[in-house]
Amino acid sequence: MSVWDDLHPLLVLPSWVPGAAAGIVSMYLMQRVIFPYFWADLRYLLKVLMYGLRVEMYRLQGRIFTILDKFVKLAEKQPHKPFLIYEGKVHTYRDVDRRSNRVAQVFLHHGALKKGDTVALLMGNEPDFIHVWFGLAKLGCVVAFLNFNVRSRSLLHCVSSCEPKILIVGADLLGTLEEILPDLQKDISVWIMTKDSIFSSVHTLLDKIEAASEDPVPVNRRSANNLKSSVLYIFTSGTTGLPKAAVISQMQVLKGAAGLWAFGATADDIIYITLPLYHSAASLLGIGGCIELGATCVLKKKFSASQFWSDCKKYNVTIIQYIGELCRYLCSQPMLFFPFDLIKYDFQKDEPIRNKHGWCEKVKKGEAGLLISKVNAKNPFFGYAGNKRHTEKKLLCEVFKKGDLYFNTGDLMVQDHENFLYFWDRIGDTFRWKGENVATTEVSDVIVMLDFVQEANVYGVSVPDHEGKAGMASLILKQNTLLDLEQIYKQVVTYLPNYACPLFLRVQDKMEMTGTFKQQKFRLVDEGFNPSTITDPLYFLDNSKKAYVLLTKEVHEMILSGKIKL
Repeated sequence: MSVWDDLHPLLVLPSWVPGAAAGIVSMYLMQRVIFPYFWADLRYLLKVLMYGLRVEMYRLQGRIFTILDKFVKLAEKQPHKPFLIYEGKVHTYRDVDRRSNRVAQVFLHHGALKKGDTVALLMGNEPDFIHVWFGLAKLGCVVAFLNFNVRSRSLLHCVSSCEPKILIVGADLLGTLEEILPDLQKDISVWIMTKDSIFSSVHTLLDKIEAASEDPVPVNRRSANNLKSSVLYIFTSGTTGLPKAAVISQMQVLKGAAGLWAFGATADDIIYITLPLYHSAASLLGIGGCIELGATCVLKKKFSASQFWSDCKKYNVTIIQYIGELCRYLCSQPMLFFPFDLIKYDFQKDEPIRNKHGWCEKVKKGEAGLLISKVNAKNPFFGYAGNKRHTEKKLLCEVFKKGDLYFNTGDLMVQDHENFLYFWDRIGDTFRWKGENVATTEVSDVIVMLDFVQEANVYGVSVPDHEGKAGMASLILKQNTLLDLEQIYKQVVTYLPNYACPLFLRVQDKMEMTGTFKQQKFRLVDEGFNPSTITDPLYFLDNSKKAYVLLTKEVHEMILSGKIKL
């Protein structure tokens, strides 16, 4: 008998091994085909759970370690590392920490603020936005980020709704301040980021910052009592009426700041922020995320398509922010992981569809549905500052069973067969343009202030190769009056943000109404702004001419071809 005969029994695999191997290979192939993102999703989920456990441990131990606390520690640990790059100038962690200390010292010695007071901030993207934000946070103040595009009546509403003790205005927004100053509440102290003031009873801040001490203020001023305490107000136009101040808690800031980390970003990354800092995407996910990582961010005054890629190359950018519709919701409600459902929605009645038993129903894959999120202790909704009615309107009761409660996002979404979510549209009297919510009621209220306009029906229309919907207003004129395009232009640019000014006007003889006496929008939306199919007079907001002009077939074709920029 040969040696090979003796070894033969050792070389024969057990009968179950080939079957098990085939099973493992089959499971792997099935996972790759049916659940191609399983392992990536699992890694992400585990990171989110780990972060949640870390925050919960802090809470149980009575340690509330905020994003501001982390920034102060990083300023001690890596003082010379660039934190902020703005127009080529580098601001290190120590630089930002010390200048924010100066801001805190100014208001500490002024004595006008106590812990928990609200300060409204009306500033564009610049380093001093962050210095003022952090300085006020070091005093334990709640900071309200005002949208600098909002003007006049809407801006006054925003200021009054958050009840600030102080309003701080950037040097490039003094014209906006001048518009609202006569009607501003007299008990609000106004400060401007300049060394001199042309306004009486308005304080200057820049000169006082430069003269202030860099010493830190007492730590107990900024210490947080619990994770549910308010730290920011971020305004959203919502689905109806004027902007509302969403209450942002310490917990939401922590969750928002963990976003970049959860997606795999590191301290070596360089983050490019072109979005306005009053947006939660820029402030919470961008600046907050940078602090959570201990990374560097490049801040842009405003988005520039022509400079975007050259900036990325110049500063070695590794992460850019994109404000998609889903991202917008995730940022305003900072839950990078949250329970959600898509339910059927009646577009005519403008409400969720309920079956004969009174319950809402989920949509099928590929169908558009209203995005809702369950409200509970782990996924709370803190509402809007000083507006109980609007807070209640955002909640849906008894959706799937008795006693349940859901947050209504106002977004219509579609989930595909790979479980990716896509934005489809906004519900109610709101549409999206230039990354902003436009409340149709606010626009129509401004237009009907004109003495020759009887009624205005505002809606959004699709424009090829453009995201969102462009604003359009259908007008009914009062009897024996004429259309004054010059007055309409002056009215909308004075009282509305740029993104909310209607790009198209349509003059009709009669306004169509629904069965419930609401303005009919669906047919108008479908008809769009095509002068070849619409017999009513049409007009276009030509920004190059600073006027509304007749919308001819030639102008329409130039808009569709991209020769006229919107």
